Amino acid sequence: MLSKGGVTLKKLHVLILGVSFLGLLAGCSSNNQDAASSSSSSEITSSKTNQKNVLDDKVKVSANQVIEIYQKAYPDTDITSIELDSTFGKYYYEVEGVDDNNEYSLRVDASSKAVSQKKQEQLDNDEKNGTKRNEDKLNLDKLISVKEAADIAEKAAGSGNASEWTLDKDMDTTYWEVQVKNGSKQVEVKVNAQTGKVLEKETDD
Repeated sequence: MLSKGGVTLKKLHVLILGVSFLGLLAGCSSNNQDAASSSSSSEITSSKTNQKNVLDDKVKVSANQVIEIYQKAYPDTDITSIELDSTFGKYYYEVEGVDDNNEYSLRVDASSKAVSQKKQEQLDNDEKNGTKRNEDKLNLDKLISVKEAADIAEKAAGSGNASEWTLDKDMDTTYWEVQVKNGSKQVEVKVNAQTGKVLEKETDD
């Protein structure tokens, strides 16, 4: 009877040890999955932080400051377009504007405010006498910033980092068109320049 009982106890011990081992394995697997998920989340957060640091470092001049620079260079004109993008890793603003008879443009270093490539050209006959001016002049009141537009566009795109900005107009709505890149995927997001509302999103794989 003792022999049989001893065998039974041994089997019971083995069974308990087996169950405990399986539980330990399950716990390790769960911890590994949690760690992997946490690592992935940390990488995404780190990527976003690095992108913001890049913008803070290379885009020190705001759109409103660029508007002031342009207006000092070309008073009594209206701005029709503002673009912000990078050339060889350095960001520049390209600003265009018009009066009744001429078109103007200048380039502003987004870090130093240095102005270059100022141009002036006559408008075509069908654009003169205020035609282009009235059609294309942007609403510059209470603009959301480049970085605010980037945050909104990146959230709308789901992933990726903003790389180019264009302030433009459609009908009576002035908007930021932001290009968000994620590897080979690119998403163009149009954001109302006054309210921050997402107007349109287009994906180009």
